[in-house]
Amino acid sequence: MAHLNLNALRDASLETEPYLHTIVPGFLSPDSIRQITETYPNIEKGGSYPIESLESNMTIKEVIEELDGPDFQRAIEEKFAVELEGRPKMYSLRGYTRAKDGRIHTDSKDKIITVLLYLNENWNQDGGRLRILRNGTDVDDYVAEVPPDNGTLLVFKRSDNSWHGHHPFEGQRRSLQMNWMTSEGSKGWHKIRHSLSAAVKKMTAAS
Repeated sequence: MAHLNLNALRDASLETEPYLHTIVPGFLSPDSIRQITETYPNIEKGGSYPIESLESNMTIKEVIEELDGPDFQRAIEEKFAVELEGRPKMYSLRGYTRAKDGRIHTDSKDKIITVLLYLNENWNQDGGRLRILRNGTDVDDYVAEVPPDNGTLLVFKRSDNSWHGHHPFEGQRRSLQMNWMTSEGSKGWHKIRHSLSAAVKKMTAAS
């Protein structure tokens, strides 16, 4: 089955303030979210989970394959008026948010487009709701707040003022991040950094 609602993405408005972004509620259907929940990997630590470790029966793997396809890329190119052909893609799968996560940042300069897909059901927490911010100092000065649930999609073009963050939350919070990168080299550096982080967590858990 197809999971991505590309028509909803195409029809969504592109906001320009304070930077280019679009929010698409229900980009994944309730049925897709249910299937993802039933087969999602057990992630009990913060940081990224390697998508290479996903098993074939995990529905999130099907979602990643669709995001990897030309139709999604074309929709993003048309929405943001950006050329992404030949640009490497990097994925980051998460299942647990730490209290220190969500600090205000813009994303690194080697990222062109950031895609965030939220995989939780009916988020009722005050924390953990990503905010599109007007500045880099005040998490309460925002133009939009994105609840991380029910297949909501957030896409933004990285810039020097693409500030975002959220109030602290610690616990299960499932999301998939995808980035188009400036080069394979930058993608490789991020992958090494995430791998080292995962190795340290594994060693800490075993000790």
